[in-house]
Amino acid sequence: MTAKRFVHGGNVYEPPAEGGAWLDFSANINPLGLPHTALAAIESHIADVVHYPDPEARELRAALAAHYETPEDTLILGNGAAELFYLFFETYRPKRVLIPVPSFSEYERAALASGADVEYYLLKEKSGFAVDVEALLAEAERTQAEAVVLGNPNNPTGTLIPTDALVHLSERLTAIGCALVVDESFLDFRTDEQRFTLRKHAGKLPHLLLVRSLTKFFAMPGLRLGFGIALPALVRKLDAHKDVWNVNVLAQAAGVAVLSDREYQDTTRRYLLEAAPAFAKTVATLPGALRVLPPCVNFVFVRLKSADDASRIITGLKKRGILVRDCANFPGLEPGCLRLAVRRLEDNQRLFQAWRDLYAGF
Repeated sequence: MTAKRFVHGGNVYEPPAEGGAWLDFSANINPLGLPHTALAAIESHIADVVHYPDPEARELRAALAAHYETPEDTLILGNGAAELFYLFFETYRPKRVLIPVPSFSEYERAALASGADVEYYLLKEKSGFAVDVEALLAEAERTQAEAVVLGNPNNPTGTLIPTDALVHLSERLTAIGCALVVDESFLDFRTDEQRFTLRKHAGKLPHLLLVRSLTKFFAMPGLRLGFGIALPALVRKLDAHKDVWNVNVLAQAAGVAVLSDREYQDTTRRYLLEAAPAFAKTVATLPGALRVLPPCVNFVFVRLKSADDASRIITGLKKRGILVRDCANFPGLEPGCLRLAVRRLEDNQRLFQAWRDLYAGF
């Protein structure tokens, strides 16, 4: 297992070849940028960093409970959603974990960190990487998995599972002694999230942890802020294993502010309803693009005609100050796949033109 296996997008700290700043399509962050309400909250609480954060995060917890319509005692707060995967595995200590792949690599990394053995359930590209719930259940039984982890929508493919299928999956897994972790970090981008979310069920179903992120939708990944929903008894177990001050003063303040910023939330969803399909349609016309999956949130999965094409595109764009997500290190994917974030229209046009210019020079 190498470090490269767990490399992510969004590494903007290496100086770009062109100078200036990176144009980053490799991290799936809200294209509208940081809400002004978050910036105002951060600025007004700067002096508060002389104090420890509220260990109970009372204001943030109340804001989350109201916004996501779940009791406060079902909430566990995280220093980003990723921390909650590690917290779950540290608490549960399953011997064997089943993960549908391709998927976000921190699921596997967190499982391995707890000493678990990891099994893959391979999603099939010919079926659009859709999850067959019954097949997944059969694989969980065959492998004697004690935990299953999946993304909804899945990263990097953008596939979705309806709520009723997830409730069925959770109940069936519980019957065989297997826990379920569902990552809904991108669902805030959808106007119809109620069709897919487990947030009204997670506080009632045993052995289920629902994880969500605030930093992707509200464009503040540097602050690290996520939360989970689970049975109060599981929340108490998880809470006993975490750092008492794991969510800092500024993240708490920004979280409270953005949850009440309905204008930003509505504007984001309206923008992506048009921008994401238009982005995918244009990407499908770019030279070398073999298949583009329909976007369900703020990113697009692309298969190129060859691994060589993908390598040349990644390298060539990087030389022009543009980052895209190479999916070569995702288990379950053949070389030659990219994930592209949807950004503002002028940024998208810059990507498209640079891509066409590169192919013209091949």
